[in-house]
Amino acid sequence: MAEILETLNRIFQDVVDDKNIILKRETTAQDVDEWDSLNHITFIVAIEKHFKAKFTTAEIRSWKNVGDMCDSIARLA
Repeated sequence: MAEILETLNRIFQDVVDDKNIILKRETTAQDVDEWDSLNHITFIVAIEKHFKAKFTTAEIRSWKNVGDMCDSIARLA
């Protein structure tokens, strides 16, 4: 799980072009100024591309924080 979180962190840093942001399982979009709706979509697309996955709209809407994203990715394995 730590590896997934680390990967998500790198992807998000690339999306917002800010290497100082550190995501934690508890992090929500409201916690990060750069995490707007456009960056959210870009982040999801980058995650799907990296993990070769496709998430449903319902699944994405159910994510309340980064930890929920990690859990969905972990279930892919």
